[in-house]
Amino acid sequence: MDIKIGFTETLTNTCYAPLVALFAHYQQKNLFSPLRQVQIPMRQRDFTPASKLEQILLSILAGCTTLSEVNPHLRQEQVLAATLGISRLADQSSLSRTLDALTLKNIDELRTSLGQIWQPLNRVRTRDWRRYLWLDFDLSGLPCGPQAEASQKGYFAGKKRAQQAVGPCQCDSGRRNQPGQPSTPAATIPFTACNLRSRLPKLL
Repeated sequence: MDIKIGFTETLTNTCYAPLVALFAHYQQKNLFSPLRQVQIPMRQRDFTPASKLEQILLSILAGCTTLSEVNPHLRQEQVLAATLGISRLADQSSLSRTLDALTLKNIDELRTSLGQIWQPLNRVRTRDWRRYLWLDFDLSGLPCGPQAEASQKGYFAGKKRAQQAVGPCQCDSGRRNQPGQPSTPAATIPFTACNLRSRLPKLL
């Protein structure tokens, strides 16, 4: 499959264009062929067990935290399914039954297959470890809106909002200020900070 990126006459044909290009590249490199070594004891109908394992990986990269999000988010993605060489993606219940059918032997086979997938792409094995490895962590908080996902109220030292004067009709006593009388300062409103704690995807 040749990867072509450009404009189409329709408004959109996929919501996951970067993921389509990524999986098309993976298919060219035959990257997921080790998954065929996992022989899951279950009946094969529309999809092979290896194909459903690929689709589970696809759902993780698409941002699905659980398999219950596959149908509303990915089921209608025909272009995304075409990159895997199939006409449509499997139902979320079919993917769940595949994981339930894994035996202890299958889990060991899956670990071995995943190792065969990522080891050729692992830059750690080719790195010169005689040099230092620098890790840059940014733990500073980020201001965000109150409707942001996983946001919570926080405090930034030295970054309080400037105090604002209450207008003539906003005094605590409910009376208007007399001319020349200073206004009562408003309470400081704290920032809302993003909660940047990582959350592991849960598939089961």
